[in-house]
Amino acid sequence: MSRQGHHDTVNAGIEARFRVDYAEFSLDVDLRLPGRGVSALYGHSGSGKTTCLRCMAGLAPVTRGYLCVNGDVWLDTEAGVALPAHRRSLGYVFQEANLFAHLTVLRNLEFGLKRIPAAQRRVDLQQAAELLGISHLLARMPAGLSGGERQRVGIARALLTSPNLLLMDEPLASLDVARKQEILPYLERLHDELNIPVIYVSHSPQEVARLADHLVLLDGGRAVASGSIEQMLTRLDLPLVLGDDAAVVVPGIVVEFDPEYRLMSVQLPGGTSRLRLVHDALPSGSAIRLSVHARDVSITLAYPQQSSIVNVIPVRVQEMAPADHPDHILVRLDAEGTPLLARITRYSRDQLGLTPGTHAWAQIKAVSVMA
Repeated sequence: MSRQGHHDTVNAGIEARFRVDYAEFSLDVDLRLPGRGVSALYGHSGSGKTTCLRCMAGLAPVTRGYLCVNGDVWLDTEAGVALPAHRRSLGYVFQEANLFAHLTVLRNLEFGLKRIPAAQRRVDLQQAAELLGISHLLARMPAGLSGGERQRVGIARALLTSPNLLLMDEPLASLDVARKQEILPYLERLHDELNIPVIYVSHSPQEVARLADHLVLLDGGRAVASGSIEQMLTRLDLPLVLGDDAAVVVPGIVVEFDPEYRLMSVQLPGGTSRLRLVHDALPSGSAIRLSVHARDVSITLAYPQQSSIVNVIPVRVQEMAPADHPDHILVRLDAEGTPLLARITRYSRDQLGLTPGTHAWAQIKAVSVMA
């Protein structure tokens, strides 16, 4: 497991191999993750997500292991390398913010900042406060904050350690639906504006689809699948696509905006197709990620006339598999190189005579496409 050299561009990315043995559970993973963006560890409770995160942080004993973060070796049991947690350049965000109750928000943030010498700081206090939308809270005490505000302060405090890796262990799990919707845009800003790789633990498919670039599916302490979010969400052999929340993430480029109807047109990669959705105006040329649920995609063999559905895209049937309901089918579609999923009934499949290779049209309501 030994590796030579630090900051080696050849080793850019995150390489993590851990073997951990407990009385009733073992973790045995071998991961290659991107060195930037958000990598999600997804799985049911007990699958090993948090244990894997604790191994990365140096908070769990590892029987055998290797961890290299963008060229820096933090763990190599064969070479006798095992940096303690306080020497690993990482930030850790837990389910609960764990703020110091006797300190103001500003003093909590300064606690994270003071851990790093001034010359090594890559994130300053003003930047972190603006990114997380907490500038107006600096004089407040933690007891006067909502759950979402506390968590945003906790994330900002982790960022102020200027980490080379940010670990987030189900940071939205303790929040209600309204607070989750409040904090998700701030997590998206971190993704877009900071060049710090994030390992994000979640059992929520909605969070994963919205935030992740790379997805690792864990089950029983093993990584059963790993790949880009676009690939993973359209694999019909994986359990995360079977439920009612089955969706795809589609990257695209903004090409047009109709101000009268607030309809934004997004060019899909690899072809001429566009998706239109109701959205605020964005500059032409902006990169955007769209989420399309399988339940919102219907299939027709003939181009529809005078329909209320404004998105009609040519597709080819690639694969079909049973969904989690015995009378439903999941259909994987190819839209000129862009993968889509449709959830239809077995009856519809048989009435249309769908088989792999069938050419058809996918219909998607503009009101159901999420950016």
